[in-house]
Amino acid sequence: MRDECLICHAPLEYLENEELMECAICHRQEYSRTRCVNGHYVCNECHMQGLDQVVEICYHLDSGDPLEILEAMMSLPQIHMHGPEHHILVGAALLTAYYHAGGDIDLQTAIPEIFSRGKQVPGGACGFWGACGSAISTGMFISIVTHATPLSERSYQQANAMTSHALSAIAKVGGPRCCKRNAYLSILTAVRYVKEHLGVYMQVHPVTCRRQAQNHQCLLTRCPFYREDES
Repeated sequence: MRDECLICHAPLEYLENEELMECAICHRQEYSRTRCVNGHYVCNECHMQGLDQVVEICYHLDSGDPLEILEAMMSLPQIHMHGPEHHILVGAALLTAYYHAGGDIDLQTAIPEIFSRGKQVPGGACGFWGACGSAISTGMFISIVTHATPLSERSYQQANAMTSHALSAIAKVGGPRCCKRNAYLSILTAVRYVKEHLGVYMQVHPVTCRRQAQNHQCLLTRCPFYREDES
Protein backbone atom coordinates (compact mmCIF):
# COMPACT_ATOMS: atom_id res chain seq x y z
CA MET A 1 0.00 0.00 0.00
CA ARG A 2 1.30 3.43 -0.83
CA ASP A 3 2.15 5.38 2.29
CA GLU A 4 0.66 8.87 2.11
CA CYS A 5 -2.11 9.80 4.57
CA LEU A 6 -1.64 7.94 7.85
CA ILE A 7 -5.41 7.78 8.31
CA CYS A 8 -6.80 6.73 4.92
CA HIS A 9 -3.66 6.30 2.74
CA ALA A 10 -4.94 8.86 0.23
CA PRO A 11 -2.44 11.17 -1.52
CA LEU A 12 -1.33 14.33 0.26
CA GLU A 13 -1.98 17.83 -1.01
CA TYR A 14 0.05 20.94 -0.26
CA LEU A 15 -1.77 24.25 0.01
CA GLU A 16 -0.30 27.58 -1.01
CA ASN A 17 -1.43 29.23 2.23
CA GLU A 18 -1.74 27.91 5.77
CA GLU A 19 -5.15 26.92 7.12
CA LEU A 20 -6.28 26.03 10.63
CA MET A 21 -6.43 22.24 10.82
CA GLU A 22 -7.22 19.68 13.48
CA CYS A 23 -4.99 16.64 13.90
CA ALA A 24 -6.99 13.49 13.20
CA ILE A 25 -5.10 11.66 15.96
CA CYS A 26 -4.63 14.02 18.93
CA HIS A 27 -7.16 16.68 17.80
CA ARG A 28 -4.70 19.52 18.37
CA GLN A 29 -5.55 22.53 16.23
CA GLU A 30 -2.77 24.37 14.43
CA TYR A 31 -2.03 26.03 11.12
CA SER A 32 -0.59 23.92 8.32
CA ARG A 33 -0.40 23.68 4.54
CA THR A 34 -0.45 19.88 4.37
CA ARG A 35 -3.37 17.45 4.47
CA CYS A 36 -4.63 14.52 2.44
CA VAL A 37 -7.11 14.95 -0.38
CA ASN A 38 -9.83 13.66 1.98
CA GLY A 39 -9.07 16.40 4.49
CA HIS A 40 -7.13 14.45 7.12
CA TYR A 41 -4.31 16.27 8.90
CA VAL A 42 -1.70 14.65 11.18
CA CYS A 43 0.55 16.94 13.22
CA ASN A 44 4.33 16.51 13.26
CA GLU A 45 4.35 15.19 16.82
CA CYS A 46 1.88 12.40 16.03
CA HIS A 47 3.72 11.65 12.79
CA MET A 48 6.89 10.98 14.79
CA GLN A 49 5.45 8.79 17.55
CA GLY A 50 7.42 5.68 18.45
CA LEU A 51 10.91 6.97 17.63
CA ASP A 52 12.30 5.43 20.83
CA GLN A 53 13.37 2.42 18.75
CA VAL A 54 15.49 4.73 16.63
CA VAL A 55 17.39 5.66 19.79
CA GLU A 56 17.93 1.97 20.53
CA ILE A 57 19.42 1.46 17.07
CA CYS A 58 21.78 4.40 17.58
CA TYR A 59 23.02 3.07 20.90
CA HIS A 60 23.27 -0.62 19.99
CA LEU A 61 24.03 -0.97 16.27
CA ASP A 62 27.82 -1.15 15.97
CA SER A 63 28.36 0.16 12.45
CA GLY A 64 30.40 2.85 10.75
CA ASP A 65 28.09 2.78 7.71
CA PRO A 66 25.42 5.50 8.04
CA LEU A 67 23.37 3.98 5.22
CA GLU A 68 23.20 0.65 7.03
CA ILE A 69 22.05 2.50 10.14
CA LEU A 70 19.55 4.55 8.16
CA GLU A 71 18.08 1.43 6.55
CA ALA A 72 17.66 -0.18 9.97
CA MET A 73 15.77 2.91 11.10
CA MET A 74 13.63 3.19 7.98
CA SER A 75 12.68 -0.49 8.25
CA LEU A 76 10.87 0.18 11.52
CA PRO A 77 7.08 0.02 11.06
CA GLN A 78 6.58 3.46 12.60
CA ILE A 79 8.81 5.14 10.00
CA HIS A 80 6.66 6.27 7.10
CA MET A 81 7.54 6.69 3.44
CA HIS A 82 7.57 10.46 3.85
CA GLY A 83 7.56 12.63 6.94
CA PRO A 84 9.49 14.91 9.29
CA GLU A 85 11.00 11.95 11.13
CA HIS A 86 13.62 11.87 8.35
CA HIS A 87 14.89 15.22 9.61
CA ILE A 88 16.06 13.30 12.69
CA LEU A 89 17.05 10.00 11.07
CA VAL A 90 19.71 11.45 8.77
CA GLY A 91 21.61 13.23 11.51
CA ALA A 92 21.17 10.34 13.95
CA ALA A 93 22.53 7.82 11.44
CA LEU A 94 25.51 10.07 10.71
CA LEU A 95 26.28 10.64 14.38
CA THR A 96 26.15 6.91 15.10
CA ALA A 97 28.36 6.00 12.15
CA TYR A 98 30.76 8.85 12.91
CA TYR A 99 31.19 7.55 16.45
CA HIS A 100 31.87 3.97 15.33
CA ALA A 101 34.24 5.20 12.60
CA GLY A 102 36.42 6.81 15.25
CA GLY A 103 34.86 10.25 15.52
CA ASP A 104 35.39 11.98 18.85
CA ILE A 105 31.86 12.54 20.18
CA ASP A 106 29.76 11.57 23.18
CA LEU A 107 27.03 9.57 21.46
CA GLN A 108 24.90 9.46 24.60
CA THR A 109 24.45 13.23 24.51
CA ALA A 110 24.65 13.70 20.73
CA ILE A 111 21.60 11.56 19.93
CA PRO A 112 19.17 13.43 22.23
CA GLU A 113 20.52 16.67 20.79
CA ILE A 114 19.85 15.68 17.16
CA PHE A 115 16.34 14.63 18.20
CA SER A 116 15.74 18.00 19.83
CA ARG A 117 17.00 19.95 16.83
CA GLY A 118 15.49 17.73 14.14
CA LYS A 119 12.01 17.93 15.61
CA GLN A 120 12.02 21.67 15.02
CA VAL A 121 12.10 21.27 11.22
CA PRO A 122 8.51 20.76 10.01
CA GLY A 123 7.30 18.47 7.29
CA GLY A 124 7.23 20.08 3.86
CA ALA A 125 10.20 22.36 4.59
CA CYS A 126 11.76 21.18 1.32
CA GLY A 127 9.06 22.85 -0.73
CA PHE A 128 7.82 25.61 1.56
CA TRP A 129 11.18 26.78 2.93
CA GLY A 130 13.40 25.78 0.03
CA ALA A 131 15.52 23.71 2.41
CA CYS A 132 14.99 19.96 2.79
CA GLY A 133 15.06 18.78 6.39
CA SER A 134 17.41 15.91 5.52
CA ALA A 135 19.98 18.39 4.24
CA ILE A 136 19.48 20.57 7.30
CA SER A 137 20.02 17.44 9.40
CA THR A 138 23.50 17.03 7.93
CA GLY A 139 24.28 20.58 9.00
CA MET A 140 22.98 19.78 12.48
CA PHE A 141 25.24 16.73 12.53
CA ILE A 142 28.31 18.81 11.67
CA SER A 143 27.27 21.46 14.18
CA ILE A 144 27.04 18.86 16.94
CA VAL A 145 30.36 17.13 16.23
CA THR A 146 32.23 20.43 15.85
CA HIS A 147 30.41 22.18 18.72
CA ALA A 148 29.34 25.04 16.44
CA THR A 149 27.39 28.03 17.70
CA PRO A 150 26.26 31.25 15.98
CA LEU A 151 29.50 32.83 17.26
CA SER A 152 31.84 30.10 16.02
CA GLU A 153 34.23 30.68 13.14
CA ARG A 154 35.46 27.53 11.38
CA SER A 155 32.75 25.20 12.70
CA TYR A 156 30.08 27.75 11.75
CA GLN A 157 31.41 27.70 8.19
CA GLN A 158 31.58 23.90 8.14
CA ALA A 159 28.02 23.37 9.36
CA ASN A 160 26.56 25.77 6.83
CA ALA A 161 28.76 24.43 4.02
CA MET A 162 27.58 20.91 4.81
CA THR A 163 23.94 21.92 4.53
CA SER A 164 24.58 23.76 1.27
CA HIS A 165 26.34 20.77 -0.31
CA ALA A 166 23.48 18.45 0.65
CA LEU A 167 20.89 20.91 -0.64
CA SER A 168 22.78 21.17 -3.92
CA ALA A 169 22.75 17.39 -4.36
CA ILE A 170 19.01 17.30 -3.70
CA ALA A 171 18.32 20.21 -6.05
CA LYS A 172 20.24 18.59 -8.90
CA VAL A 173 17.87 15.61 -8.89
CA GLY A 174 14.80 17.83 -8.58
CA GLY A 175 11.26 17.13 -7.44
CA PRO A 176 8.72 16.03 -6.50
CA ARG A 177 10.06 15.28 -3.04
CA CYS A 178 11.00 11.85 -1.81
CA CYS A 179 12.14 11.62 1.79
CA LYS A 180 14.05 8.39 1.14
CA ARG A 181 15.90 9.76 -1.88
CA ASN A 182 16.78 12.99 -0.10
CA ALA A 183 17.99 11.08 2.95
CA TYR A 184 20.28 8.95 0.78
CA LEU A 185 21.62 11.97 -1.08
CA SER A 186 22.22 13.88 2.14
CA ILE A 187 24.10 11.05 3.81
CA LEU A 188 26.29 10.31 0.80
CA THR A 189 27.17 13.99 0.55
CA ALA A 190 27.95 14.14 4.26
CA VAL A 191 30.22 11.09 4.09
CA ARG A 192 32.33 12.78 1.42
CA TYR A 193 32.39 16.08 3.29
CA VAL A 194 33.41 14.50 6.61
CA LYS A 195 36.22 12.52 5.00
CA GLU A 196 37.62 15.65 3.36
CA HIS A 197 37.16 18.16 6.15
CA LEU A 198 37.11 16.19 9.40
CA GLY A 199 39.35 13.28 8.44
CA VAL A 200 36.89 10.57 9.49
CA TYR A 201 36.04 7.89 6.94
CA MET A 202 32.57 6.38 7.13
CA GLN A 203 32.19 3.46 4.76
CA VAL A 204 28.93 3.21 2.81
CA HIS A 205 27.41 0.38 0.81
CA PRO A 206 25.76 0.85 -2.61
CA VAL A 207 22.20 2.17 -2.38
CA THR A 208 19.33 0.35 -4.03
CA CYS A 209 15.79 1.56 -3.44
CA ARG A 210 12.76 -0.58 -4.18
CA ARG A 211 10.16 1.56 -2.44
CA GLN A 212 8.62 2.93 -5.63
CA ALA A 213 5.35 1.12 -4.92
CA GLN A 214 5.01 3.20 -1.74
CA ASN A 215 5.61 6.54 -3.44
CA HIS A 216 2.94 8.12 -5.64
CA GLN A 217 5.49 10.59 -7.01
CA CYS A 218 8.50 8.29 -7.51
CA LEU A 219 10.83 9.63 -10.20
CA LEU A 220 11.55 6.05 -11.30
CA THR A 221 14.47 6.10 -13.75
CA ARG A 222 15.22 9.75 -12.90
CA CYS A 223 16.10 8.70 -9.35
CA PRO A 224 19.76 7.72 -8.91
CA PHE A 225 18.74 4.92 -6.52
CA TYR A 226 15.90 3.40 -8.54
CA ARG A 227 15.93 -0.28 -9.38
CA GLU A 228 13.20 -2.35 -10.96
CA ASP A 229 11.08 -4.14 -8.38
CA GLU A 230 11.60 -7.80 -9.17
CA SER A 231 9.05 -9.07 -6.67
